[in-house]
Amino acid sequence: MNTKLQVLVIDDDAVVGRSFDRVLSGKGYEVSTALNGEQALETMENTDFDVVFTDIKMPGMDGLEVTERIKARCPWTPVVVITGYGTQANEVRASVLGANGFVRKPLTPEMIESVTLKALKDAGKKQEVTEAPQETVETSAASVETKAEVAKAVPKPVGRILKDIGLFFASPFIALGYVIALPFVGFYMFAKLGREAFIKKHMTK
Repeated sequence: MNTKLQVLVIDDDAVVGRSFDRVLSGKGYEVSTALNGEQALETMENTDFDVVFTDIKMPGMDGLEVTERIKARCPWTPVVVITGYGTQANEVRASVLGANGFVRKPLTPEMIESVTLKALKDAGKKQEVTEAPQETVETSAASVETKAEVAKAVPKPVGRILKDIGLFFASPFIALGYVIALPFVGFYMFAKLGREAFIKKHMTK
């Protein structure tokens, strides 16, 4: 049984299909390609695809018509429009027809992977093969952050809190005690020095 997620790329430029295959084939996807809309619709009669990418400008049926027909036949299948001739009007029309995304060329490997994941997520599908390692890393990072936040949020022991409160209220009295004791300390030191001088003076006679 094939557990890979099925991706269909519709583009009259074969390089685009090969690019998707290079990026996604090793990440738990099986990529099929079609060079035009008619070929794509025939392919979809035999395979249930998890996500479909279609170019707009193609010979015969354009990508917007392809999107409309796919959505009429399989409304649950996410369709992402990719084009090098992106216009606001095309983007609006694609959205009205039910497209799940509109991406402009050129596509980088990062864009291909991220837009595929987003389309699957929007459709409620889960890519277990590639998401598991990434999810583990993100979970680990989140755990570290959570532990740090918990450590900051954990209250001090009760004894430490009571000690801090006691020092806070006692500090004015401690300062006052130093102020009151200072003259006596000074007087004591003065008397001590005087006594030592007196003894020294009489011992030298």
